[in-house]
Amino acid sequence: MIIVAHVLLILLGATEILQADLLPDEKISLLPPVNFTIKVTGLAQVLLQWKPNPDQEQRNVNLEYQVKINAPKEDDYETRITESKCVTILHKGFSASVRTILQSDHSLLASSWVSAELHAPPGSPGTSIVNLTCTTNTTEDNYSRLRSYQVSLHCTWLVGTDAPEDTQYFLYYRYGSWTEECQEYSKDTLGRNIACWFPRTFILSKGRDWLAVLVNGSSKHSAIKPFDQLFALHAIDQINPPLNVTAEIEGTRLSIQWEKPVSAFPIHCFDYEVKIHNTRNGYLQIEKLMTNAFISIIDDLSKHDVQVRAAVSSMCREAGLWSEWSQPIYVGNDEHKPLREWFLIVIMATICFILLILSLICKICHLWIKLFPPIPAPKSNIKDLFVTTNYEKAGSSETEIEVICYIEKIGVETLEDSVF
Repeated sequence: MIIVAHVLLILLGATEILQADLLPDEKISLLPPVNFTIKVTGLAQVLLQWKPNPDQEQRNVNLEYQVKINAPKEDDYETRITESKCVTILHKGFSASVRTILQSDHSLLASSWVSAELHAPPGSPGTSIVNLTCTTNTTEDNYSRLRSYQVSLHCTWLVGTDAPEDTQYFLYYRYGSWTEECQEYSKDTLGRNIACWFPRTFILSKGRDWLAVLVNGSSKHSAIKPFDQLFALHAIDQINPPLNVTAEIEGTRLSIQWEKPVSAFPIHCFDYEVKIHNTRNGYLQIEKLMTNAFISIIDDLSKHDVQVRAAVSSMCREAGLWSEWSQPIYVGNDEHKPLREWFLIVIMATICFILLILSLICKICHLWIKLFPPIPAPKSNIKDLFVTTNYEKAGSSETEIEVICYIEKIGVETLEDSVF
């Protein structure tokens, strides 16, 4: 038992000694790194490098480093290696600091900071460009076997407010390790470059790296200050509209179908919006979808125009721009009569109204009888004979007088007619 107890005490002592070596001593002194430098390695890209302090006490601990970006935008992070790459704009200058740190569960030991700085590039104020904007677009690449899609780049800017009239600007872009200078410019009335077009680039359609763009310039009268800017591809990628949009109507059922845009992203990576516009009453219906088909119930007595647009879904990359709307497709009946048909309808209605008014006037004023009097019926000898026979058989004297007078009159006329 005594031997076992001694062994346990020895093991316990060894464990305490090992933990003392592994755990940081609160009294340990951390020294800052040495030879801290900042080097420009590309457009809007720098490399930070340093070395551990050679006088740092060596113990069985893992030293780390804390990097702090001071300008142009504050940031900080930790690393275990002695170098770090930063993608950042440089036309405002760049400065950073680094220090040695040692972390434990209950405390953080840190050395003092060491700093380095890149000064802003020279140039007269107000000579650099302003309002730099860039967009990318994907097209099918039928000339390369390595890549099925090709990305173009288009950038525009405004001339600096204090730039001399002889200023000329030049644009460069960097994506990954590729850097290219623009060859196709658009100019203002003074011949200064104000836009650039790259029909083919090294930008990847589905890439996630930053796009760095630099515009510098030259003038005989002043030093032109350069300007650089970073672009996230998802924020500037102009998606193409959907292809082969079709729309069919069966009664009140409208069926719409389309194909995905020209893009390196697969079919499941797109969101869509369908716009249905009733041209008769102006009603607008917009639906957001994740499929390439849509069915809606509409007014079959109206004409509709249908359009579809697309955007890359957040499942495949960060949300970005919507495409332009596809060309409108018109379906349904148009209740609006053409102008010529409306003119004929108005003329016919006017004529009918005038005729109705004239007929009423003629009826009220008896103009019809005056203009077209009735024609007398022809005389009949048979009727005279019939009336004379009745006269001979009549019993009433009053009736006889009246009839006789009538018959006599008629008889005379009949005789006269017979004589002649």
